[in-house]
Amino acid sequence: MRLLKSQIDTKHGAGFVTLLPEEPEDMWHAYNLIQPSDLLRARAIRRVTKTSDSGSVASQRITLDLTIAVTSTDFDVGSGQLHVAGRVASENEHVKLGSHHTLDLELHRKFTIEKVGEGGGGWDSVALEMLREACETERRAELWAVVMGEGTANICLITEHQTILRQRVEVPVPRKRRGGVDGHDKGMEKFYSTTLATLLRHMDLGKESTAGAADKTVPLLLASPGFVAQAFLQYVKSEATRVGNKALMTLVPSILVAHSSSFHVHALKEVLASPAILSKLSDTKFARETVLMDKFTTLLRQDDGRAWYGPREVERAVEKGAVGRGGGVLMISNALFRAQNVTERRRWVGLVDQVKEVEGGEVRVLSSLHESGKRLEALGNVAAILTFPLEDIDEEDDETGEAPGGEDMVI
Repeated sequence: MRLLKSQIDTKHGAGFVTLLPEEPEDMWHAYNLIQPSDLLRARAIRRVTKTSDSGSVASQRITLDLTIAVTSTDFDVGSGQLHVAGRVASENEHVKLGSHHTLDLELHRKFTIEKVGEGGGGWDSVALEMLREACETERRAELWAVVMGEGTANICLITEHQTILRQRVEVPVPRKRRGGVDGHDKGMEKFYSTTLATLLRHMDLGKESTAGAADKTVPLLLASPGFVAQAFLQYVKSEATRVGNKALMTLVPSILVAHSSSFHVHALKEVLASPAILSKLSDTKFARETVLMDKFTTLLRQDDGRAWYGPREVERAVEKGAVGRGGGVLMISNALFRAQNVTERRRWVGLVDQVKEVEGGEVRVLSSLHESGKRLEALGNVAAILTFPLEDIDEEDDETGEAPGGEDMVI
């Protein structure tokens, strides 16, 4: 994401930014940045009807800049499309003020987000951190993965925030026949050739290799049932040597091979959770988050009062100063910061600020589109590892006559 213009009053949280999305990942960042009640300005196509003096009606599609007050957002993970609905908030000769409109944000088309401060929430600490993260210039690819079987390959890009299916490759491969020569081997060779060509087109190795010495090589994971992935690795090595592709030769040492239960994308979940793969990808964000969730689960099993989950329990732990320096970690899902209720969003922003700025603890915002974020969702979207054990903070509701959900108990 490229930041074209910024004017933010950090004291009151009011201001605007103009952004230019340059890659699919940027749409995910925009989805997290745009909140209900924000003003969004972007290019739109609208059908306009005009009635002439004679009474005839003419209709035409025109392109115009439109500002809407956001009411809802819809993000399609598969296509990377972001649709933002709202009411027209600025005067326009072609569109009535207050009428409904949906803006479709697209790559390489700028848009402006304006947030009001004070009562509207504005550019709070979490929003500013999201903006900074969205505009980081380094490549965000953490890992490329190909989950494959005989004749089928799913090419995926795993970023810091989501797993994206880039392309599915399907090549007919005849079955093996006993005795004699059949078309199976030729079919597999064609399949490997098509898969490699497609993978190289998406990875754009030539571009990466000229990006500078500081640009790290993004690892490639091959996974399959049986020996398909291992055979594909051998094909990649032989092709790199045969054609003298230096960029591909550089990639080969970073290729990992793993066993998966199927060739479907969902099989990546079990592959990425395996200790063998995690140890080799320890410097990637999603691997660190997986290890952190594993640590939390271990502490939870030990039941020694150092691991708590759920909104009210974690808030109480923070109030008691137990999520601070010396090992305290707050884990919170980015889904909570998309709350349509301003008060609800402020609740979680305040919790993050309390841990980071007051207690000195660590805060990890987990992506709801990664496995670690989905595990956290099952725990109420918020959990904490404490610096010192606390007992029975989940029973404090009983003492005050309240149920865990905040409702009065019937006694």
